[in-house]
Amino acid sequence: MGPEQAIDASFRTAHQRLQESCSSRDWHCDREDPNQPETVQAMQIALNLPKQDTPARHRVLEAAARAVVAVCLDERAGGDTAFAAALERWYGHRIRKVARRSRNKAWNDVQALPGVTVDVARAFVPSAVNGVDPLISKLQIGHTDLPADQPGVPAANAPVIYVDGSLGMSAGKAAAQVGHGSMLLAASLNVQAAWEWKQAGFALSVREVDHATFERAEAEPGAVVVVDAGFTEIAPDSVTVCALPHLLSV
Repeated sequence: MGPEQAIDASFRTAHQRLQESCSSRDWHCDREDPNQPETVQAMQIALNLPKQDTPARHRVLEAAARAVVAVCLDERAGGDTAFAAALERWYGHRIRKVARRSRNKAWNDVQALPGVTVDVARAFVPSAVNGVDPLISKLQIGHTDLPADQPGVPAANAPVIYVDGSLGMSAGKAAAQVGHGSMLLAASLNVQAAWEWKQAGFALSVREVDHATFERAEAEPGAVVVVDAGFTEIAPDSVTVCALPHLLSV
């Protein structure tokens, strides 16, 4: 049996749904009405940021990026499930994400809610912003910033998500942006490449770089860019993230 046949049927369906949702660049903006909160959908992301031994910024961003794409391509996303239905509603609206700070008991409590945890981040199935589970809604949206770090050269055999460091985004804002990047990158891959990435645990690197390096990444073949709507922190239409299936060439 060849490698194409080895791909789970549920994964094929989940990947197809993701690709179809990403084919429209307007993210179905006309389906949202700010006066009707039930029409505004968002994926919540909990970041485990304890006071002691707080994880490094790049580790948090990498975990968030991996958790988001893992939710989109989870086996439950390819079936006839409540998990898949929640994603479908989100795909039909703006692809919003909200990062929240968590720690200790609050972090442990949210593990029971539908989603996927990768290291220090858990991404949840999306919901209307007025229908967020109380265990999540009590988590603080602010105070998610972490100091910049210097993690070194990215892994050469995995995708890299470059963040434009000149924008000065908080860690929470950047976590949402790299989550956009990972799901858009998965949608840009053919199903075989996406399946192989899943088998590797969606391994990736996140690197915050200066603007000149970021522009070089944008010009690379296969680059996938994220343009932010500018609701928080940065100006509308800012290009925040560039995801590459490979390390940026020197």
